[in-house]
Amino acid sequence: MLDSGSVAIRGEAYVDTFWGPDFAWLERADPEVAQVLLGELDRQRDGLQLIASENFTSPAVLAALGSTLNDKYAEGYPGRRYYGGCAQVDRAEQLAVERAERLFGAEHANVQPHSGASANLAAFAALAEPGDTVLAMDLPQGGHFTHGSRVNLSGKWFHPIGYGVTPNTEEIDYDEVRDLALAHRPKVIICGATAYPRQIDFALFRDIADEVDAYLLVDASHFIGLVAGGVVASPVPYADVVTCTTHKVLRGPRGGMILCREELAQRVDKAVFPFSQGGPMMHAIAAKAVALREASGPAFKAYARQVVANARELAVGLAREGMRPVTGGTDTHLVLADLQELGVTGRDAEARCDLARIVLNKNVIPFDPQRPALASGIRVGTPCATTQGMGEAEMRRVAELIGAAVRSDPGTTGGASRLADVADGVLELVRRFPAYARQEVMA
Repeated sequence: MLDSGSVAIRGEAYVDTFWGPDFAWLERADPEVAQVLLGELDRQRDGLQLIASENFTSPAVLAALGSTLNDKYAEGYPGRRYYGGCAQVDRAEQLAVERAERLFGAEHANVQPHSGASANLAAFAALAEPGDTVLAMDLPQGGHFTHGSRVNLSGKWFHPIGYGVTPNTEEIDYDEVRDLALAHRPKVIICGATAYPRQIDFALFRDIADEVDAYLLVDASHFIGLVAGGVVASPVPYADVVTCTTHKVLRGPRGGMILCREELAQRVDKAVFPFSQGGPMMHAIAAKAVALREASGPAFKAYARQVVANARELAVGLAREGMRPVTGGTDTHLVLADLQELGVTGRDAEARCDLARIVLNKNVIPFDPQRPALASGIRVGTPCATTQGMGEAEMRRVAELIGAAVRSDPGTTGGASRLADVADGVLELVRRFPAYARQEVMA
């Protein structure tokens, strides 16, 4: 059993109102895993969570995830299952599909993909054949490895051609995109990135795709929540297929989703099941339905606006600390910062921040002289901090804390002490804006 004092201290806020009796069962059955759950909650509450691809879900989403829907096998689609007893899970999936289509104005939605990578695999299968040429953003320029990286099946099964950004603006080189499309006549053109802070011109991508008779696939995983909140342009009117995750700004469970035109619906559905997946995770689909309902309300729109406002303020603050924002700023939830002026690698910055209770990730920047394992930049996101209730004033403080941590070498005299001081500053901040506060749990 867990230490009784520890449970008493944590229990009021965490056990009784957060997990309820379920945690008591887990504690009795497996105290080691129970300790992991409490430890992770402590980690989330006692540090600054600035990973751009993470967020804190609502207790309602977590409740759906930890539900009896986990127990049901439901291969197929609502009304067309391979197993009996699917009336309730059919309803859960129908709710998720209807809410996704309504929220994003999509003609068809598939909510079964287990992840963004699974969604991208299915999109490739629906739109192309092995060996076809695909045009996508280069990974070192901000793209994603599932868009044609040689280490991923997308780069092994298909013939990838990469486009990048311009050296002067560090924004997508649309002239290069058009030139490469005309030269290679790809079957699929992909836009969407994992470390690109600016809005994408979907209308221009549509024009280029039409010029070469290509499908346009938009991977909106990072910014689909901002689309739901109405603060960035929607790719849905322009794309043939949109893939996304549900666990970033959208603030849902870990999982994927596909939106597409009606004429591609059957191909997309078959590419998910039976081509690339078996039974769907019905508890996760129910949680997606919950998150989609939450994202349709005015509170989420205010949240999305604040995410972007916070990211812009953070970019300004990081610049003051000597960390140049790539592209000069951001239109989204993330900032990509160049550390070369400070003479610190991304790997060292990540490690130093970790010692100071600041969680972010090293990241290559465009035309990076460092190899990816070192990198010259960091990627910082505001979804978690915004969910906690932080605003622009707190982002100015966050930038100061990051700057102090990055400049503190733990191997030098005084460096470890300065990092400890930064950690104290982080604790002071996050205790004013706790993740999963008691009032949130009981709401």
